[in-house]
Amino acid sequence: MRFERWLLCIATTLCLPLPALAAGTLDKIKASRTISLGYRETSIPFSYTGDDNQPWGYSVDLCTRVAAAIVKQLGLEELQLQWVPVTPETRVAKLKSGAIDLECGSTTSSLARMEEADFSLLTFVDGGGYLTRRASGIKRFEDLAGKRIAVAAGTTSERTIAEALTQHQVGAQLVKVSEHQQGLAAMVQGKVDAYASDRSLLIGLALDSGNQSDWVLGPETFSYEPYALMMRRNDADFRLAVNRELARLSRSREIYTIYDRWFGYIAKPGVKLESVYFLNGLPE
Repeated sequence: MRFERWLLCIATTLCLPLPALAAGTLDKIKASRTISLGYRETSIPFSYTGDDNQPWGYSVDLCTRVAAAIVKQLGLEELQLQWVPVTPETRVAKLKSGAIDLECGSTTSSLARMEEADFSLLTFVDGGGYLTRRASGIKRFEDLAGKRIAVAAGTTSERTIAEALTQHQVGAQLVKVSEHQQGLAAMVQGKVDAYASDRSLLIGLALDSGNQSDWVLGPETFSYEPYALMMRRNDADFRLAVNRELARLSRSREIYTIYDRWFGYIAKPGVKLESVYFLNGLPE
């Protein structure tokens, strides 16, 4: 009798209706005819607000291409691009809440972040550095001893600059800011002596300042920062749609046109980035 009850229990459990699967991002986009894209307001030249108050930048261009590919894939006549500003501290939360579907900034793909979000194929390769005023006399990492270094909270730079200081036994005070422009402004106001971030972002800040000769980029690179577009976890169909377009851009070499638009005046792609573009060119 106990055996029959056990079988009945199993049968009843197996026959219970399964919970309905949550609609994926592509379903959400198709139903709303809208894709919500997160962008940074001051991450020049990757993602920033232009003089026309519109999003611009290398990552913004990539996301615009992805959106156009999704329009074609879903057979839509049109798709509204809803641009939502995010910061290092809010980008993951806005992704999880559904406020944005794809983050188009300067976000490093890391294993720790993969616990909370998924990432596309790599879009750029950078490394951590620091920017100082030429008048400060800071010429190498050891010169930061006793100085105040600003860093954006919630970024990988917050961790890697602290690790670099410990490794090199350099005693310095870290001052957290919320965005890159705040770090630059703090240096101008004399509140800090340096700003730590990814080297390409620091170059962008210096070039956008209007006084490029006032700034010096430290010669050291103290971290590896592989950038990617960030999206919600466990949505393979949407991730595939994003990666399919990024792969196509690499195969067709259109990615170089996008690169040249934003970085061509500085330098050609380095060996590491060339390798990323080559490896991203996955066949259909």
